Amino acid sequence: MRILPVILSAFFVLSAFAQNDLQQDERFPVFSECENVNYEAQESCFYAQIRSKVVSDFQVPDTVENDNFQGKITILFEVTPEGKFRVIYVDAVYDELKQEAERVFAEIENVKPATYNGNPIYMQFRMPIYIPLELNKSKGDSNQILEQFSKNDNSSTSTKVASTKPKKEKQEEIYSEEYDSVSKSLSAYKHQQFSSSLNIPFSHEVYNRFDDEMNRVGTNAHTASKPFLYSDVKPYYDFQKENEKLAYDVDSWFGRKLFNEHMVRVQSEKYWFVADVAADLQIGKDFNADFSTTYNNTRAAVIQGGIGKGLNFYAAVYESQGRFAQYFNQYAESIRPDGGNPAIIPGRGIAKEFGEDYDYPVAEGYISYSPSEYFNFQFGHGKNFIGDGYRSLLMSDVASPYPYFKINTTFWKLKYTNTWMSMRDVRPEVTESGSFRTKYVANHYLSYNVTKRLNIGLFESVIWENDNDRGFDINYLNPVIFYRAIEFSTGSRGGNALIGLTGKYKWSNHFNMYGQLMIDEFSSSDIFGGEQSYKNKLGFQLGLKYFNAFNLENLYLQLEFNKVRPYTYSHNEITLNYGHNNQSLAHLWGANFRELIAIARYKKDRLYGHVKFIVGKRGFELEPDLNPFYGSDIYGNDELRPSDNGNEMFQGNAADFIYGELELGYIVNPATNLKVYANLINRNLNADMPGVNYDFQKNTTWVNFGFRTDLFNWYYDF
Repeated sequence: MRILPVILSAFFVLSAFAQNDLQQDERFPVFSECENVNYEAQESCFYAQIRSKVVSDFQVPDTVENDNFQGKITILFEVTPEGKFRVIYVDAVYDELKQEAERVFAEIENVKPATYNGNPIYMQFRMPIYIPLELNKSKGDSNQILEQFSKNDNSSTSTKVASTKPKKEKQEEIYSEEYDSVSKSLSAYKHQQFSSSLNIPFSHEVYNRFDDEMNRVGTNAHTASKPFLYSDVKPYYDFQKENEKLAYDVDSWFGRKLFNEHMVRVQSEKYWFVADVAADLQIGKDFNADFSTTYNNTRAAVIQGGIGKGLNFYAAVYESQGRFAQYFNQYAESIRPDGGNPAIIPGRGIAKEFGEDYDYPVAEGYISYSPSEYFNFQFGHGKNFIGDGYRSLLMSDVASPYPYFKINTTFWKLKYTNTWMSMRDVRPEVTESGSFRTKYVANHYLSYNVTKRLNIGLFESVIWENDNDRGFDINYLNPVIFYRAIEFSTGSRGGNALIGLTGKYKWSNHFNMYGQLMIDEFSSSDIFGGEQSYKNKLGFQLGLKYFNAFNLENLYLQLEFNKVRPYTYSHNEITLNYGHNNQSLAHLWGANFRELIAIARYKKDRLYGHVKFIVGKRGFELEPDLNPFYGSDIYGNDELRPSDNGNEMFQGNAADFIYGELELGYIVNPATNLKVYANLINRNLNADMPGVNYDFQKNTTWVNFGFRTDLFNWYYDF
């Protein structure tokens, strides 16, 4: 519970910020035409109305027309605390144009004035008008209020009078006003998050909202390397517009924060940030368990923002306690770490005892920097995903968060992703002096849009450990060299390398096919020899996506098949396997399985729902010590295999798996992805040899009701 004071402190800090946000609430002047629009749209409505009124009423003087003048005039004007428009200055070549501008503004009806801290204020603007007037239509977005450049409570202009005070007294006055100047520098929130270098939180439900737009025929988007940046998705999907469509017309601070906005929003010319108190609260029942209820109680503080141009940051701290369905608890305890902690919560982290339940704190965060449109650099603690499917056989998000450094390079028809990660082996065999074994993973992924329909990708990964005080091997920092060559040059036992291929073909704007091929140990004679060698470590994926299925808007259908042969992802040096915290970095089933997944999703305004059905077959190990090793558990040693050849799918203890899931929910706040939902899971796992190194719950019916800020994926389908 040591992290609980941090959460509570964050909550009180955010609450204080929220009150400050309320006190410094800035509202734009309101025309009568804008009185019924929601708070988020009042700024844009004011801009649209003043632009329309000025341009439509403006009459170009004869002198200007006779001279065939073409150019621009700039009008500096303000709205007074009484709601009157007053021209401060007009930058124009002709005096007649200045007089006409003053006439037009004098005839504009009074409006509700701008307010700050709830008090009427002066608000000043600068606006261009193009001559001839027809140019204002052709200019489009360039014909708008260019700047809301000042606000103050007492003066009608922003003119500053030179001070006659002594230098020391003047300097002391500047110091005394420095704190207040910070607040005065703040402006209305501009939704810069949606064009930033921040990651869009990777949730299948959230990404489904714009998956269709990014997969249209002719787009040059690269959709396999996730999470996406907001700036990646912005050309195809307007987050601000979509959120405004869902916004409720509420004026109260509490109503806006609950349904439409972030809890705290701070905006200035040089920086911005938003902060929220998040939650993942679940209550449910496993009808086949020997305890009464299941629950999850997660409280979190989330802050994200930007400083200057191109630099963004994100941090989330979670404090959680929970008890899940019996099969979930059994699996969590089966992968427990050395050191006495009872479990590892899949996808989250190490748990300590909380009575008979689990307490599992998690922290995630990163710094993201984009020096240009071609490069993005990230350093943080989180997860990554490579693929277009529900699963990934290359890099998935099913394991716990980990430290990483990532470079995305995008140009022409290419996107090149380099990721370096630090992982942990938490088995007792490799724990030394209470410290877990550290290992490192380096990935390359090159995505190439061959045509407007076809995309292919090349993947390679290498894992190495800190043996001989090797530490982080700088050989792997080279972002272009082949890892297989490095692995060989650093010694035959220097590391473990994997390679892969991805592909996607867009049959139409709303229908595409995708796939993956994973090769863990490339030995052509063993792969194509037909003797089912243990070195035939292959996995492949094939999937279909159908958007707006059967012409029903927002109906999404997905069908996916995955198959992975025995011994894939494992290694004779167990630390060099493709795992982290006793979890797979690829498919959460490990190896020696096949599965077919069918998913249907539908969204209507704030309502959403999905149905998921999985049928599969798995092979489990027969002995607790994995000797002999049948190739299912990636933490086995393939030197303990029963034989070199004749290794069949599902060898060991074969089990049939059937899983169904139904979820219905309501998006409470689109800005924070807060939702309420009901979830029903039915699961059946039937082994050929029950009780043989196999103690998982056979049948499960699990009902859940939740209130959740959707920032990551939960996977219950194992």
